[in-house]
Amino acid sequence: MKKLLSVLLALALVLGMSAVALADTFELALVTDIGTIDDKSFNQGAWEGLVQYAEEKGISHKYYQPTEKTTDAYLDAIGLAVENGAKIVVTPGFLFEEPIFIAQDAYPDVKFILIDGEPHSGDYAEYRTNENVAPILYAEQQAGYLAGYAAVKAGCTKLGFMGGMAVPAVIRYGYGFVQGAEDAAKEVGAAEVTLNYHYTGGFDATPEAQALAASWYNDGVEIIFGCGGAVGNSVMAAAEAAEGKFVIGVDVDQSPESETVVTSAMKGLKASVYQTIAAYYEGSFPGGVTTVKDASNEGVALPMESNKLEGFTQEDYDALYAKLAAGEIAIPDNTTADTADALGTEIVKVTVVD
Repeated sequence: MKKLLSVLLALALVLGMSAVALADTFELALVTDIGTIDDKSFNQGAWEGLVQYAEEKGISHKYYQPTEKTTDAYLDAIGLAVENGAKIVVTPGFLFEEPIFIAQDAYPDVKFILIDGEPHSGDYAEYRTNENVAPILYAEQQAGYLAGYAAVKAGCTKLGFMGGMAVPAVIRYGYGFVQGAEDAAKEVGAAEVTLNYHYTGGFDATPEAQALAASWYNDGVEIIFGCGGAVGNSVMAAAEAAEGKFVIGVDVDQSPESETVVTSAMKGLKASVYQTIAAYYEGSFPGGVTTVKDASNEGVALPMESNKLEGFTQEDYDALYAKLAAGEIAIPDNTTADTADALGTEIVKVTVVD
């Protein structure tokens, strides 16, 4: 009897440990880029797509926040997610390019979704995407185009573009912004549109960026596209201190951050993550190749539900978006010109501010 009781107790202990292990298993995981999942940017957009799919299908899910912004810290968080049973790990942002380059070899049975980047070595000497990695890039030039077009269509003729670092994604946003303004200017018959253009060299909110934005507003600029993470917060602060000045947000709908944000050049982060996770469970995970999301697959957008640009209507947006989705509008990207003032626009006069 004692022997049977011992066996039963041992079995109960094993089952209990298994239940704990099962409870701590999370099939879908997201590793944040140091910030939180409510950052109103990449982390939040990607997390919302993951959560939507997980809740629809009843799949366990969890996010992991690295302790610092380093490759080792990102790899530690990825390792923890894998240890906890992740089959798919979503990593939002280009800072994950090197960590995923390493992780794709370390965890060949795990699938990775890399948002806004492609795996490469730390010294950029090697770019390689294994079959277990699905990198997603965006046609930022289309999102920037929508924003520039909307601003001029709404009557703005004095614009500003304040980007962060001059990386390809930011350049694509800016060049698209210039071209969208040019096409709208031709359509509405504007005699001239001026556009100040500047890269701050970083993605942080700084007194210098706020002061520059304030000086632009003081000189008559009506609206500035704040395109560089927290750089946009500096632009918003400058707009809030001025009167009747406006901001275009970036990546996600930033209208909740400031009353001055009248629209945002958005990436379809939520849709991208949802679509790619769905592809995995349908047996068609797009690993080994880079997917570019654009207007044809919900990759870019303006948030018309929060649009404050009077003169740019839902009808205007739908017509323009249909042309983008059909590939009827050619937009310059980062390979087109060395500087924004070399894009060859006729009506839009670009002044590059160093």
